[in-house]
Amino acid sequence: MEAPLARGARGSAAPKGVASASFSRQAAVRLRAPKGGRSGGHWAPSALVFLAARRFSLRGTPRTPRRVEAVPGHGLFALHEVDPELSTLISKEWDRQTRSVNLIASENFASPEVFEILGSVLNNKYSEGLPGARYYGGNMFIDDVERLCKQRALAAFDLDPLRWAVNVQPYSGSPANFAVYTALLEPHDRIMGMSLLAGGHLTHGHYTSTRKVSATSVYFESLPYGVDKKTGLIDYEALRETARTFRPRLIIAGASAYPRHIDFEAFREVCNEVGAYLLVDMAHISGLVATGQHPSPFPYADVVTTTTHKTLRGPRGGMIFCRKEFEQKIDNAVFPALQGGPHNATIGALACQLREVASPEFRSYGQQVVANCGALANFLAQEGCKLVTGGTDNHLLLWDLKSEGLSGAKMEKVCEEASIIVNRNTIATDTSPVSPGGVRLGSCAMTTRKVDEKGFERIGAFLLRARDIALDIQKRSGNKKLVTFLDFLHDSSSPERALLLELGSEVEDWAATLPFPSQPQRRRCPPWIQRREPRMEPRGRGHLPAGATGQTRGAGLQRGAQPKDPGMPSGEPGGGAVLTAPAAVRHGESADCATMPGAVGGASGR
Repeated sequence: MEAPLARGARGSAAPKGVASASFSRQAAVRLRAPKGGRSGGHWAPSALVFLAARRFSLRGTPRTPRRVEAVPGHGLFALHEVDPELSTLISKEWDRQTRSVNLIASENFASPEVFEILGSVLNNKYSEGLPGARYYGGNMFIDDVERLCKQRALAAFDLDPLRWAVNVQPYSGSPANFAVYTALLEPHDRIMGMSLLAGGHLTHGHYTSTRKVSATSVYFESLPYGVDKKTGLIDYEALRETARTFRPRLIIAGASAYPRHIDFEAFREVCNEVGAYLLVDMAHISGLVATGQHPSPFPYADVVTTTTHKTLRGPRGGMIFCRKEFEQKIDNAVFPALQGGPHNATIGALACQLREVASPEFRSYGQQVVANCGALANFLAQEGCKLVTGGTDNHLLLWDLKSEGLSGAKMEKVCEEASIIVNRNTIATDTSPVSPGGVRLGSCAMTTRKVDEKGFERIGAFLLRARDIALDIQKRSGNKKLVTFLDFLHDSSSPERALLLELGSEVEDWAATLPFPSQPQRRRCPPWIQRREPRMEPRGRGHLPAGATGQTRGAGLQRGAQPKDPGMPSGEPGGGAVLTAPAAVRHGESADCATMPGAVGGASGR
């Protein structure tokens, strides 16, 4: 009689010709026997077979990967073969990102490692609950991933795990904020957050005279605090007086468009005086806090929320840090009160990024983000531009265009046509968010693309040219309405259009030389991608008028023409910051997919 198998050992219960190391229950029941065999042409597995298959699938037991067969609808094909329409749209978006200057303060470029994890098998698992207490089986490794993410989150901000806890399951920053309200407040409790017009966020309780815009203002009584209209700085004394009168249960410190350091100690003093919780929303500055470029809120806050994709440069998600006494309330508010199963691939990608956040290289990145934003602010100020608060301490600045006779919306549209991506933003003197008087400019994304201070001075020069074009269009239109302005903006016969095309060509040629960190693994491109032609005109609108001069963004790049090298001398502004890509990659004409989004799969190094 044979001795029983030792735990974890390999058996030999498979039929003849089948390797036991790769044998499984599914393989057993699907294996065909020779003609004339039993069970209607199928080999009938015995109980020993199932026992062996179970042993082979024990947790922690390595298995030899078996051959994977393509299944209709789930084949091993590239995206451009399965869904060319969607693949084309992704390719266009990839081209837009690589050939534009991104100054959106809330955007960044994630690493190839983050993208690899987002597309991994972690996406397949459902895991309601917390590690060790799930409502589904098979979560032993998902538990380990989430525990690792939480450990790295606390370590990234140098927090004592005996005093602080973190929940990494929020889908983004807005659900994270509402989970905190749900955990700590009762319906109709009072809260105070920064006014949206002053730079606050919708989830901090925004409402208008006619309606409650944010769910926060629907379920809780909100009274916003503001900034000094002359300086643009938070008026801490006015905040204190308002809190004494309003007696809020919770005060929110944090903003989405505030270019200066926040005095968290002053907020703590006000909260202590009126008996309020202090929630710090550090969604915009968390990467700067982790790298020592912004004062930390943790010595003063009860709860801290953040997104994970801005200055942290990770996947799109959220985190809630809280003192230990609030841990159970926060966890219960996230699940089951507000969310279902967490996005495990996002949590895994966040764990990977938090490892980078703790590195010396990321600390240098944080320093460069602040230095670059300061360089851009100084350049614009020297050229006579009015900046809210007069400058910046962090990763963003607010350019007041109202004093120059422009709206933020018009400047945004002109910049977009020139492949400079900004967003309109309210400033302290605005009375409505519908027609904001400024634009918000951020340095995170372009710093990730290795642009330094000189490069941001070059970007500042691009912005001034766009501003001048916008002023010329507005003067010629004779109408301050945005719809009329856009008609003149898209007039292909106007002289401003020629200047805009020339500016767009310079911007795209320069941006195409910059490193792009979110590059997928090298993979052979389909022919239709290899032969892609660059755009002749931004957004497909208009052409240069007859006789117009100046370099257009499509010049010299027509079919069969030799591409122009957009590289620039190292002595030019930004030259010292650029790691020039090979010409074939810059122009999208390479025979491989080093820079194409259709190359799904693994990830290459940056």
